[in-house]
Amino acid sequence: MDLAASALTQFKNQFDLIHRELDGAFDSHVRLVQDIGKHTLLSHGKLLRPLLFVLSCDLCEHEGEDVYRLSTIFEYIHTASLLHDDVLDNAEVRRKQPSANQVWGNHAAVLAGDFLYSKALTIAVQADSIPFLSKLTETTLRMTEGQILEFAHTNDWETTRDQYLEIITAKTAVLISAACGCGAIISGADRTTQEALSQFGLNAGIAFQLIDDLLDYTSSEKVFGKPVGKDLQEGKVTLPLIYTLSQLKPSERKRVAGLLSSTVAADTDYEEILDIVRNGGALDRIRKEAQGYVDLALRALDLFPDTETKQHIKTLSQHIIDRQN
Repeated sequence: MDLAASALTQFKNQFDLIHRELDGAFDSHVRLVQDIGKHTLLSHGKLLRPLLFVLSCDLCEHEGEDVYRLSTIFEYIHTASLLHDDVLDNAEVRRKQPSANQVWGNHAAVLAGDFLYSKALTIAVQADSIPFLSKLTETTLRMTEGQILEFAHTNDWETTRDQYLEIITAKTAVLISAACGCGAIISGADRTTQEALSQFGLNAGIAFQLIDDLLDYTSSEKVFGKPVGKDLQEGKVTLPLIYTLSQLKPSERKRVAGLLSSTVAADTDYEEILDIVRNGGALDRIRKEAQGYVDLALRALDLFPDTETKQHIKTLSQHIIDRQN
């Protein structure tokens, strides 16, 4: 186990309780729902979002019996978005195993995603909190907008950094923000505390996606859990490519853009582009930016006393930067 992964061993008890709630959630009489749910939910997911919800509740000194059940909402929503995302991308691998759309087909994967969204909202209603439910519905709306925005920029090699940040904020960061903010809401915390935890989650979420997109250029499929360089082949323009293209001479930029735009690009073409990105200095720049977002996230927690839970959140935040998958 690498150092970054070993940092998560302190959360074993929380992970076990989250898994128990997820495992007991498949009460549908439709066997296919159970099969796809267990395949996607109980595999190699990081459980970052439910864990952050639990830790946010702890930080607000809330110990309600429903904390772990409510935490699953954020994994259901996240997994539902992945199911739909994999259909759009025609993905073959997710979380180190065949993606659901490859095993059961696109129609089944989309319907399973719809089921998980509905499951999340069913549990949310049981919390009997309009602010909690409002936060979730606003979040899922923004996530959908982010997915559509990413789709609109597919193969758009002129995508800017600001446009990229808008996409990842909506697709990734808002759900992590909601997990933290909802922890404060369900704890009955005041607006200042809710906003602080929401801002923590938003900045941590941006850092998480920056590292995720960086790892698409540096990791391996065995470690990362999905093919490396797949973003390029799917026409997804992420920050490593944006920075690299901006640094190239006009003639080289035109040549690389031509390779990316080609309908008959070979594996060797993608390997060449991967090497250009890896050797161009963009990845070090992005890692520093990600650390900056984590530092900004942690400053949002200054209003909380220095408790053991706060230290755990700091450890988890640094894991976002240090992780290898």
